[in-house]
Amino acid sequence: MFCFQCQEAAKGTGCTIQGVCGKKETTANLQDLLIFDLKGIAVLAKGLKEAGVAVDNGTGLFLAQGLFTTITNANFDDASLENWVKRSQAVKQGLKSQLDALASPVEKVGIISKLKGFLGLGQESTEENLLDASALWFSSDPATFQEKAKTVGVLATENEDIRSLRELLILGLKGIGAYAEHAAVLGVEKTEIYEFMIEGLASTTEERSVDEMVGLVLKAGECAVTTMAALDGANTSAYGNPEISEVNIGVGDKPGILVSGHDLKDLEELLIQSEGAGVDVYTHGEMLPANYYPAFKKYEHLKGNYGGSWWHQNKEFESFNGPILMTTNCIIPIKDDHSYKNRIYTTGMAGYPGVTHIADRVGTAAKDFSAIIEQARSCASPQEIETGTIVGGFAHDQVLALADKVVDAVKSGAIKRFVVMAGCDGRQKGRNYFTEVAEQLPADTVILTAGCAKYRYNKLNLGDIGGIPRVLDAGQCNDSYSLAVIALKLKEVFELDDINELPISFDIGWYEQKAVAVLLALLHLGVKGIRLGPSLPAFVSPTVLNVLVENFDIKPITTPQEDIAAMMEGR
Repeated sequence: MFCFQCQEAAKGTGCTIQGVCGKKETTANLQDLLIFDLKGIAVLAKGLKEAGVAVDNGTGLFLAQGLFTTITNANFDDASLENWVKRSQAVKQGLKSQLDALASPVEKVGIISKLKGFLGLGQESTEENLLDASALWFSSDPATFQEKAKTVGVLATENEDIRSLRELLILGLKGIGAYAEHAAVLGVEKTEIYEFMIEGLASTTEERSVDEMVGLVLKAGECAVTTMAALDGANTSAYGNPEISEVNIGVGDKPGILVSGHDLKDLEELLIQSEGAGVDVYTHGEMLPANYYPAFKKYEHLKGNYGGSWWHQNKEFESFNGPILMTTNCIIPIKDDHSYKNRIYTTGMAGYPGVTHIADRVGTAAKDFSAIIEQARSCASPQEIETGTIVGGFAHDQVLALADKVVDAVKSGAIKRFVVMAGCDGRQKGRNYFTEVAEQLPADTVILTAGCAKYRYNKLNLGDIGGIPRVLDAGQCNDSYSLAVIALKLKEVFELDDINELPISFDIGWYEQKAVAVLLALLHLGVKGIRLGPSLPAFVSPTVLNVLVENFDIKPITTPQEDIAAMMEGR
């Protein structure tokens, strides 16, 4: 195996024996094979489009879901991944049937010829060679999966810089795929998002110049903005605009169900089905912002939030006592001695061997959470690990409603600077940096946050500035879109030509691929001078890093003291 897609890449270069995340070699290989097949689907879909054959949104959604299930800490289940590969073969067969229906043999061979890189054939290959080899490529024999997977992973691209740009694009697409899937669950799909997924994945199989590849990476940033906007619209249309809210972090005396991940639809259906069942429901990790939406406040048994970010789950799931539903990524390996091993469930793109998986919706029917609810009723109530409340709900609609107050505070000098500390949390001690920055920032600064990075400082008593809390939590990682909307509105209010003229600094913590999509979105919006930590991505080669530094002034974090001094000076 070779995997360097997350911030924990071994030795800062890549995991080669087992993932630091706990991913096994067989799992990593199956994920590589699935990505390989998704690229092939994209090549076929692109070729068909060029031949005038429309490809439906179902193909695009499959690409989004397939990319999503390979995100760090989403799916550790080899059986599930084998099924994803089989399904990808079926999608390819469907596209091949459309290919076979083309009247022109020239068009058919032209499309198949784009698969030469996949099929290990030279440019001199004949039509017969191509069609014979492609027949093998469409095979869905699981016995061949692991052997095939060993030849198609990241290192199949030998040139380090080309590999870096291709992987930067693919990892950005994984984040885009996750957000697109969340939006689709709520009935919002945009053809242009799927079309870019096809274009981007297909481009990684083609000989492209460095400038072309950099252009596609930035185009991925544009697509990330479009996708986050679509998801924002889907969430607010379904559940209303987030409101400033105090969220309970204590516990009640009833048995509980803990919901982690990002999928708000799953939480809604569970709340509906568990109403009156004598159990409370708690959010965890990235599900915390559900408490800010008006639609969820009507459920009296939504008790509040339990615990912190994803990497604390092995302790927090133990003390919770009741069943846990993992709706998306951020599951970590479950050991045999974990008491919650038989009370954790996965659904959607998440999966873990030996863990009960709640099946997808069929048509308009809701998922069936009856097994979780029934188990919860026989469990002890959660053990209390903290008390009090935390405040959130500062998405764009709410902050813009306070725009006059915020602008006045900036003009009067009460607020000297905004620091965007969005992104991911993680296990390394070096992430204490973000807590220390929050603690040491001058009292006339405001922190804008989204994602699980907030757990490093959202329970600190940092006070307020004229009634404006010094930590404004917009929500989940995809709600970084809200932070961009707020920044662009401030740019307009202050009549500035460039977003970088605002008194805003970006100090971002990253871990996985959704953070990569957010980073590319910020670059597309023209944001410069972003600090990134706790380490720079292993998938960015020195040459590509130089390109990012020269064009966008991306820089690594240093020490809290040095970085705070520089940010307060606008550097």
